[in-house]
Amino acid sequence: MNIRFYTPLVLLAFIIFAACQQQGKARRKMKVRDTTHYTKQEYIDQSLDSNYINSFLASNHSFDSYDEYIRNFYRKRDFHYAWIDKDSLTEQAGNFINMMKNDASYGIKDSSLMNPELQQLIDTLLISDVKLKRGDTSIPRLEMLLTAQFFAYGNRVWGGLTADSAKDLEWFIPRKKIDMESLLDSMINKKSNAFEADEPVNRQYKLLREQLKKLANLEASTKWDSIRIAQKATYKKGDSAAVIAVIKSRLEAFGDLPGKDSSTRFNMALDSAVRYFQSRMGLKEDGIIKQSVVDALNTPLEARIRQVLVNMERLRWVPVEPPASYILVNIPEFKMHVYDSGKLAWSCNVVVGKPGANTVIFSKDLRYVVFSPYWNVPPGILAKEVLPGLKRSGGGYLARQNMEIVGASGKVIPAGSINFSKYSGGNFPYIVRQRPGGRNSLGKVKFLFPNEYNIYLHDTPARYLFGENKRSFSHGCIRVAEPKHLAQWLLRHDTTWTEQKIDDAMNAGKEKFVTLKEKVPVYIGYFTAFVDSQGKMNFRDDVYGHDARLATTLFGTK
Repeated sequence: MNIRFYTPLVLLAFIIFAACQQQGKARRKMKVRDTTHYTKQEYIDQSLDSNYINSFLASNHSFDSYDEYIRNFYRKRDFHYAWIDKDSLTEQAGNFINMMKNDASYGIKDSSLMNPELQQLIDTLLISDVKLKRGDTSIPRLEMLLTAQFFAYGNRVWGGLTADSAKDLEWFIPRKKIDMESLLDSMINKKSNAFEADEPVNRQYKLLREQLKKLANLEASTKWDSIRIAQKATYKKGDSAAVIAVIKSRLEAFGDLPGKDSSTRFNMALDSAVRYFQSRMGLKEDGIIKQSVVDALNTPLEARIRQVLVNMERLRWVPVEPPASYILVNIPEFKMHVYDSGKLAWSCNVVVGKPGANTVIFSKDLRYVVFSPYWNVPPGILAKEVLPGLKRSGGGYLARQNMEIVGASGKVIPAGSINFSKYSGGNFPYIVRQRPGGRNSLGKVKFLFPNEYNIYLHDTPARYLFGENKRSFSHGCIRVAEPKHLAQWLLRHDTTWTEQKIDDAMNAGKEKFVTLKEKVPVYIGYFTAFVDSQGKMNFRDDVYGHDARLATTLFGTK
């Protein structure tokens, strides 16, 4: 995939020339306009005939989805032009055209990015290098095509796939909403680079787009052979080998190793560069070159570009501005990030659902902290693990697992009074729960954001799993490496919850529910390409195969 970047200098010259021609002309007369929806700006003198708008929309069915938006836009501006002022395109028309061309060159391939007829009209104007003339039939058509194109472009590039398509791809975070009419009115009345500054996209989207440029430039300017090392070979600081020089060159191209070094010795600078690269790829940061490092270095740039494009698509769906304080769990990163007052406060490792027991992608508000919790065994684990154990040894199994059986009233039922052989997971009428304590599967505290998926954050007695590099081991819930820290952060505004009180509650052996005074949004996301808080471009493995399915939707191939 060769992606070329270019700046339409001819278009820029045309816009500047046209703007200069308008200097010194009489000030335009102010028009009365509908300000209930739009900003208070001066109209362009020229107006469209409402019948022309009707005719245009009736004969251009590719814009049927935006028919009413287009009519409303012109109706509320008394049918005055938005993109053409007397004999030239406005500055913002040029900015919008440049944006569409740049997005196409970044690798976002979609017919909605530039209507062929619009492209032809613009090219004709640029090639002929003449001004528009009043009465020219191409003027209203160019005006209408630009407006219709804005809605088509915004829907695709800023809105992305439909909500139903996203749900089919197992994404259940509510979609952002864009008021395209107000956005268009605002953008065409601002100067300079308002189209880029005012894009209704999350900041992470813009960061990824900048990285996409770098990757595309790198792909266009380089041609690499695969790096090969002997099976099970490793290289560390102090070693020498011919392949080390090749690895240095690759890391230099990626920006992980500063300067130029063609030597074959594994020096301190290379050790630091390898660790830096490992951190960006989610690999174990040990400074050792082994097959996992080489595999990441050998990943084709085309594949990385597609990975960025897939994650840019996901970022079209998320809120433009997240709440001031929230929690983000990024499943492929196996990390939880806590944001406080608009800034990253802290992060920690998490364990997520294993493939086949996927952690669901969704968002809800965290409402409760539960100290010394019971663990109510969910139906799937009850059927596959607990009931078989009960059928084998009944009360003995319960004792070993520190469990008990309760009825609907919460009263404990003796295991000897139940004939387990006649039950399956689907018809078992009781609740099996694990008592609070150090061996409880939820550890000493859990954090509830009520949802239909029965997923929550919690502590765990299996602390060793947080040391693993890839941490997909749970049945779907999310185990947190620093549960006490999370409890302290959630209760930070309640002075009665001191560190000692939290410690006591976690070790009380008696369940205690605490309702938060302020709910905290929790986002369970799935991003395999992202720019971290230090500005590093990160890539992660597609642990659940969601990237592959989304890539098929976007590009038609895996």
